Amino acid sequence: MRSAVAATLVFVAGFIIMVLEIVGARFLARDFGNSFHVWVSQIGVVLIALALGYSLGGVLADRWRRLSFLAALLAPAGLLLVLIPNWAAHLIDPIILRHPLDQPVPQLWQKLDPVLGSTVVFLLPCAALATLSPYMIRLATPTLAQVGRSSGFIIAASTVGSIAGVFVSGLLFIDYLRLSSIFRVMGVLTIFLAVLCASLDRWLFPRAPLANPNSGQ
Repeated sequence: MRSAVAATLVFVAGFIIMVLEIVGARFLARDFGNSFHVWVSQIGVVLIALALGYSLGGVLADRWRRLSFLAALLAPAGLLLVLIPNWAAHLIDPIILRHPLDQPVPQLWQKLDPVLGSTVVFLLPCAALATLSPYMIRLATPTLAQVGRSSGFIIAASTVGSIAGVFVSGLLFIDYLRLSSIFRVMGVLTIFLAVLCASLDRWLFPRAPLANPNSGQ
């Protein structure tokens, strides 16, 4: 039961992250164009967010072995996603308007401006969602003898969620939903993850040390 819940949580998180990556590139295209540089920027920033989230999640999981702690990260991230249509322009406009309107944008900034735009909008929410995977590995693994099996299962579940996010966003969401609606749906889903983390904490993931079966514990 614990492994199934952990897999479900990371599946949903992986799904949201990949939807944000795909849909985010379309969102940035409105200000930075639909060039190869925009897609590279979005992919790169999401990968940076994953690296930061995995590192942070691992540290937090060892220090605060309470799933409810993640709710404090996921709830604000979900709120940011819900409000992207309202606040993102206030962060992207200064990036664009700092260039004189009567002069061409230097080629270097044509490449780097999308990186800045993606960073200010998507880095923090994606990093918060990425903290779930190492947290789930830490909390769902009862003994050291099961670390490999448990981590492989949870990472696979997260990856399957990401695969689903790619196809659902690319084949369904973009065709049938407005970008603002997609962000709001992903935000609500992230807030729902926060609620689940707070609700399932003491029921399924009581605080306990990772036992070593060879240590006599």
